[in-house]
Amino acid sequence: MPRIPSILSLLILLMTFSCQKDYTPKPRGYFRISFQEKTYHMLDSAALPYRFDIPGYSKIVPDHDRMAEPFWVNLKFPAHKAEVNISYKTVHNNLAELMQDSHELAYKHSIKADAINERVYMNAEKKVYGTIYLIEGNAASPLQFYLTDSTRHFLRGALYIREVPNIDSLRPVIDYLTPDVIHLIETTEWKH
Repeated sequence: MPRIPSILSLLILLMTFSCQKDYTPKPRGYFRISFQEKTYHMLDSAALPYRFDIPGYSKIVPDHDRMAEPFWVNLKFPAHKAEVNISYKTVHNNLAELMQDSHELAYKHSIKADAINERVYMNAEKKVYGTIYLIEGNAASPLQFYLTDSTRHFLRGALYIREVPNIDSLRPVIDYLTPDVIHLIETTEWKH
C-alpha cells in the first residue's frame, strides 16, 4: 500500500511543475481556399438576348426556379459555393419600375449590411448603363447590379455565396469573385 501514495504524490508533483506556462487556446481558423488562374471566354448563346464574358472556372445553367422567366440564368462557381443569379426583362415603358425593384432588392440586405455603396456604370459605345451595389458586412449578397439600354433590355444580377454569411471567412472569396462580376458587367452587350 505505501506505493499508491508515492505514485499519487509523484503525479501531483508532475502536474504542478508541468503547467508553468500560460495556456492560450488557438483562435478558430478557416480552411485554406485555393483560387484558380483567371481566364475568360464569351458566353454567346443564340438563345439569349445578351452576351458577356464569364470566367473559365464557372458554368452557366438555366434558372429552373418555378418563378424563373425566359433568359434567366445562373453563373455558378462550384469551387466556391457561389453563383450570380441573372434575370432579364424586356423594357415596356416600365424602366423606372424595374430600376426601383432592383434598388429595393439590393437594400433588403441593409438589415445585415454595414454599408451599401452604389456605383453608376456607363458604357455609351455599347449602350449599357446601370448601377452596381457593393454590399459590405454579413449580408447574403455582397454584390448586385442592374444594366439596361434604357429602351429595350434590362438585366439584373446578384452574387450569392451559399454559406452562412460570415464576412471574416468569406472575404477572400468575395474579393476573388468581385472582379469577375465587374468583368461580366464591363463586357455585357445587347443582341438585336
